[in-house]
Amino acid sequence: MAATVGLSAAIVLAWFAGEARITRIFAQLQILQGQPPMWLEVPMVTAQYLAAPTVVLLLLAAAITRISPRPRPWSRCIVVGILLTLVIRYLVWRCLSTLNLASPLEGTLSLGLLGMELFGLTTSIIQLLLLLRVRDRRPQADQLEQAVVSGSYQPWVDVFIPTYDEPAFILRRTIIGCQAMTYPRKTIYLLDDTRRPEIKALAAELGCHYITRDSNHHAKAGNLNHAVKQTQGELIASFDADFVPTRNFLCRTVGFFQQAKVGLVQTPQSFYNADPIARNLGLEGVLTPEEEVFYRQIQPMRDGVGSVVCSGTSFVVRRSALEASGGFVTESLSEDYFTSVRLAAQGNDVIYLDEKLSAGLAAEDIAAHATQRLRWARGTLQAFFIDSNPLTIPGLTPMQRLGHLEGLLHWFSSIPRIGFLLMPLAYSFLDVIPIQATTRELLYYFVPYYLVQLTVFAWLNERSRSALLSDIYSLVLVFPLAATVVQAMVNPFSRGFQVTPKGTSSQRFQFNWKLGWPLVLLFGLTAISLWRNLGLCLMAGWGSDASYSITSRGLALGWVWSAYNLAMIAVALLILLDVPRPDAHVWFDLRRVIKLTPRTLRPEPGHCADAIAPASPTPKTWWGITTAMSEVGLEVALTQQISPAQPLSVGMAVDLEVAEEAITLEGIITAITYKNNDKDEFPHLRVQFGPLAPTSYRALVTTLFCRPGQWKRWNSPGELRSLWLLLRVLLWPRRLSSRSPRAVPVVKG
Repeated sequence: MAATVGLSAAIVLAWFAGEARITRIFAQLQILQGQPPMWLEVPMVTAQYLAAPTVVLLLLAAAITRISPRPRPWSRCIVVGILLTLVIRYLVWRCLSTLNLASPLEGTLSLGLLGMELFGLTTSIIQLLLLLRVRDRRPQADQLEQAVVSGSYQPWVDVFIPTYDEPAFILRRTIIGCQAMTYPRKTIYLLDDTRRPEIKALAAELGCHYITRDSNHHAKAGNLNHAVKQTQGELIASFDADFVPTRNFLCRTVGFFQQAKVGLVQTPQSFYNADPIARNLGLEGVLTPEEEVFYRQIQPMRDGVGSVVCSGTSFVVRRSALEASGGFVTESLSEDYFTSVRLAAQGNDVIYLDEKLSAGLAAEDIAAHATQRLRWARGTLQAFFIDSNPLTIPGLTPMQRLGHLEGLLHWFSSIPRIGFLLMPLAYSFLDVIPIQATTRELLYYFVPYYLVQLTVFAWLNERSRSALLSDIYSLVLVFPLAATVVQAMVNPFSRGFQVTPKGTSSQRFQFNWKLGWPLVLLFGLTAISLWRNLGLCLMAGWGSDASYSITSRGLALGWVWSAYNLAMIAVALLILLDVPRPDAHVWFDLRRVIKLTPRTLRPEPGHCADAIAPASPTPKTWWGITTAMSEVGLEVALTQQISPAQPLSVGMAVDLEVAEEAITLEGIITAITYKNNDKDEFPHLRVQFGPLAPTSYRALVTTLFCRPGQWKRWNSPGELRSLWLLLRVLLWPRRLSSRSPRAVPVVKG
């Protein structure tokens, strides 16, 4: 790898020495590429024997993933060892045998492609090494929790809820969730950085402390530091304005602070709504949220080397350690990340409990998604320009720095990703073949690495993402992300903190042209390139000699590559089409027994009085099972038919009792439907809640958001199913417009 980088640097310098010299250099290097070492030559056997190593390795990898469905130390070591061997073997072959240096233009593009591959494979190698030290602290939490529950260890906890401009209805559920935590020694503080009278009134209404300040200096970090100076709790728990903890959050996390070196405990971010990528594709509840890879794979492997990243919410920090390290970092947009770096550099343990103990709102449209990701990228890359740089700050070990290096390199991957999108265009528009490889060589060197990596990709990341879906997620924001990376390295502090919008709604489809125009342009160029490459292949014919010649020059690889890119770009363009979100509230697939009693027959405004049936002398009690619940209403499947003598009708006011939770609610029936329009079936009702009493609303929020263990994980589709899902989205995009206007439930009750 070092030799290749040096060679590339020499070639770049030679460009400035004149065309004649660079041409001679490339000619000499091409001779070397045409005479690779003997040990790199493909064995002279038939194709089936060349495929034998691939088959054996695939069977071995598949067997390991079946014997050990979740990665264990022994199985992870075997798989990582196989992958490291294959990737090094592939790199040696690529560097010494596949470069096309026949001309300066071909050589430059060939070396550029190799450089992009080297970057990606270097990041992969670092990840593979870190995966050998993954930690799972859940068994430890089980033991340490006993002291908290018994009361023998219960330090005072200040709970911070920083807010900037989030709507009151979002803050209300967060405050109620924090108050519902079953930990007695806590104080809730609402940190309002916009000085809104209605938010101050909300804090007074719900009985939590309200803190504000005269300015917004240093944004969220300044808000938190201001609150630290005005509070005294031994520990500080912090939740973003939209994140609601489960009742056992503090019981599961506080116990770790019995160990004096523990400075911060981070938990995963979970979301109670679908992210915009899944929603715009119509795959809510099928695709896992984008952050799942980070919280299932990256954080546990970083915990193994002591480089856990604070995520800005759903964490607990020791006040003394925070104050000793200088408080929350204010010199970067990513105050959370660099605060954890400084804590670790001071000798504190920053640890990760891989247990979903809270949930918040994912970005609600693709523009908000982009705003959030670009802020993360800019904030993280500011590491190279501040004192809290994890690569240079005193106090970290080499392994800790390696863990942080992997995270920093991740953001640069968008630049080579653009290169991989553009490189197939060179085949048709420039008549350049950047890779020289025969079918036999690809079968012997590339296919084993690629297929084994594809087989174990999802297994290594705890089934959080398939390789195909990972490619889609990286493609959606590749151009703005690459631009942000360049800007951050040139002018890192040119932009301030931008808050991600939350609690919004939309009534129509909307394509994001600001993000989409580069992909639209690239889609057109790639389509033309694919057409030209296919035309060349057809003109050349597909006889055995022609086929071998075309493949050896890479033309066949060019059109396959273009076809793949074209399909991926098409899916990315569909993602940029935001679907309507008419309801700002989230609905949950929650099953509860409901007792329903007609309360009054006064029609609500907008309902026809003639549609209301006369009251029965003794209102009947109806029973049913909820099929969906939210803060504003519920859907219920009755377990009995509606009789003419005792009817239910649209507009009727009803009293509701959630049997298991002992919650009493009032509502209005807004819809009555029957399965297949068959009146002999049991009816389904949709009920809209009326004004709720404070105690009823508090109980409802606790039921919807605060149940321990309610935030379940599900596995991402495998590679074959991912391929089918994406093909289905491409072939039948109308499915996107045929869904219920209500958000699809994401939680099972």
